Amino acid sequence: MSSFHSSLCFSVQKLPSSSPSEQEMSLLSTKPKSILQKNLLYQPTHKNISLQFKEKILCLEIMGVDSGKALSQNPCLHTASLHTIHSIITFLQSKGLHQKDFARIFGMCPRILTSDIRSDLNPVFNFLSKDLRVPESNFRRVINKCPRLLICSVKDQLKPALFYLQRLGFRDLHHLAYQDPILLVSSVENTLIPKLEYLVSLGFSRNEAVEMTLRCPGLFTFSIDNNFKPKFEYFSQEMGGELDELTEFPQYFAFSLEKRIKPRHNEVVQSGVSIPLPLMLKTTDEEFKEMIRQETR
Repeated sequence: MSSFHSSLCFSVQKLPSSSPSEQEMSLLSTKPKSILQKNLLYQPTHKNISLQFKEKILCLEIMGVDSGKALSQNPCLHTASLHTIHSIITFLQSKGLHQKDFARIFGMCPRILTSDIRSDLNPVFNFLSKDLRVPESNFRRVINKCPRLLICSVKDQLKPALFYLQRLGFRDLHHLAYQDPILLVSSVENTLIPKLEYLVSLGFSRNEAVEMTLRCPGLFTFSIDNNFKPKFEYFSQEMGGELDELTEFPQYFAFSLEKRIKPRHNEVVQSGVSIPLPLMLKTTDEEFKEMIRQETR
């Protein structure tokens, strides 16, 4: 049983001989026992669960994946074979991913474990290589940055998003791949376009709105209701700010309204000084206090 689990959940490259290591024997004899005692699917009331299903739970838990959450988010895992899961793991390892990466990757995206290698996963790595020009040695870095890439359709999601972003002016493929891959997994119709249109609705020209996203790509990831609306309302009504200030400093929306924007603005008002928006928000607490002291001398 130990050899079976180690070949299932870990790379066969780790075992030069057929005998499990002391570390693996310890992991398989102690950790699974404690894991399974806490797992509801392993309680005495679930006596009819098959051995293979229990082994599947064991495999997920050994990798550090919450099996209950994974099975809930990806019901296909209930019927997936152990061979299928092992094939996915082996394939991802062949692309440079490490065993220690799997807990986070599969935890965030359990759908990956029931993907089709040929039709789902291979196209993603081809997209990274050909469209984003990511060398194979850097696949791990990009996937760890955004595991959701592995559950996105290249044809219906990744390529349309890349094409749209390039039309807007996002030319730096390196930056898209390594810094902002979340933009590639964002829906063009439901996320990217609505965010841009909302900025225009605030009074910015389309060119200004586009330039703002180029300077601060995170604008495409912020919630309209929970970020843009309350922060813009505070900026325009309480701070009396002008649109051109945000055109020059769109990063304003990246700061916490309650923890940074309001306290800093209130302190500026109380001190009676005038500080440009970027300096008011970007400086450290000490630098900000020093600016206030210098301005009030």
